[in-house]
Amino acid sequence: MGRVTERRRVIRIRDGAVSTRPDTLVAEEPLEIRLGGKPLAVTMRTPGDDFALAAGFLVSEGVLGSASELANIVYCAGATAEGSNTYNVVDVTLAPGVPVPDITLERNVYTTSSCGLCGKAGLDAVRTTARFPIDDTDNGTAPPVRLAPELLTCLPDRLRAAQRVFDRTGGLHAAALFTEDGELIDVREDVGRHNAVDKLVGRALQQGRLPLSRNVLLVSGRASFELAQKAVMAGIPVLAAVSAPSSLAVDLAAETGLTLVGFLRGSSMNVYAGEHRIALEAAAVQG
Repeated sequence: MGRVTERRRVIRIRDGAVSTRPDTLVAEEPLEIRLGGKPLAVTMRTPGDDFALAAGFLVSEGVLGSASELANIVYCAGATAEGSNTYNVVDVTLAPGVPVPDITLERNVYTTSSCGLCGKAGLDAVRTTARFPIDDTDNGTAPPVRLAPELLTCLPDRLRAAQRVFDRTGGLHAAALFTEDGELIDVREDVGRHNAVDKLVGRALQQGRLPLSRNVLLVSGRASFELAQKAVMAGIPVLAAVSAPSSLAVDLAAETGLTLVGFLRGSSMNVYAGEHRIALEAAAVQG
């Protein structure tokens, strides 16, 4: 299996002084996801948690919704012409009776570490394939999720403290799941932020924790449409990002009821949708 980091020689220039030294870089390798032996997608990812990544990807595609629908995930032996196992190809087998999507040339998708699902269909596709409504009331047995701004502002530091590989490379995105009380449940790192989210969601599926209806998803960097989509497909009610959202992410959040927070830095944030989950009584809201 591939390494999370690799070493490379670098020429370092500091204040006019030139030296050579080894540098630690984040690894990036392709992962092909097959479904029932048929190629479905290729993503550029940081090796590790590959089975969770594949499972989370299939949640975001509307194929999986529970652990009982997943029969098995394996690395494909003989992935090369020589018959060796590169650990860069995984094959997912669905449980008996679970519908297998039509895999055609048009259906196959190519994902990259920067943009997620390129050419993905828009709001209608998410609305028609979402398994879980954004419902945080637990059918009336618990009050809706409601977060104090002060709690949200503490989360980026907690995420940053858990980024072990970032400390060595400075080149990884991260995604974290928190409880509504701010407790860190899980954190994943990857060269692609959408892969980090898939790894989180896939691990939750494998552990039988979907939908994540009372959790907060925090991502490093921006909040793209793909990340909002993945939150919605996992039933997550709150998505927060340390940078800006895209316009389509805001549209999706407004349509589905997702709470979307951007520019979560220090004591500041912007709430773009779903403000009913943010306790704003302490501050006057000015239009």
